[in-house]
Amino acid sequence: MRNGPSLVIRGTFMGSTALALLGWFLAGQIEFSSSDEVAYAAASSQTNESTAQTDHCRVSLSYPYGILHWCELITEQATQAELPPDLIAAVILMESGGDEAAYSRSGAVGLMQVMPRDGIAASFECINGPCFASRPTIDELLQPEFNVEYGSQMLAGLVSNLGSTREALKAYGPMDVDYSYADRVLSIYENYR
Repeated sequence: MRNGPSLVIRGTFMGSTALALLGWFLAGQIEFSSSDEVAYAAASSQTNESTAQTDHCRVSLSYPYGILHWCELITEQATQAELPPDLIAAVILMESGGDEAAYSRSGAVGLMQVMPRDGIAASFECINGPCFASRPTIDELLQPEFNVEYGSQMLAGLVSNLGSTREALKAYGPMDVDYSYADRVLSIYENYR
């Protein structure tokens, strides 16, 4: 008998959707910790299969549902920022796992964990005053559309100014981790696209 998670699909699933899901699971591309997640993924996979790889959704199906849930938003904002949608998806996976209400202990907010001008971040002082005085508010950044637009544009600006995606991700991430943040996001990007 095999150790590890068992595959249980509740309800009636026939045809290619169930077979594709089973194939992805057995290939190790989908991991589930409970049978409820398998049932949920099976129910949502039909939607993901029909919308993925269209003009509205260009995020790799390898990403977990928590990221694919935001597929159209990621695609739209990445396209406007002239960045690969899978790169924005990788940042979101790294930063919030797709949780639009994520709030870090350092004060970063939302899907892309942007530092706001208020809350904990208001106490951070730089040479010329508060570090994030020109940033949006927590309330604005808790709106998924605004957060992904702002975060994508910020990352695109960093790529343009610094000349490489790795340098931009280093600047986007926490200040005290050197290139480890950038390398982790790039690893996610390479593994999921």
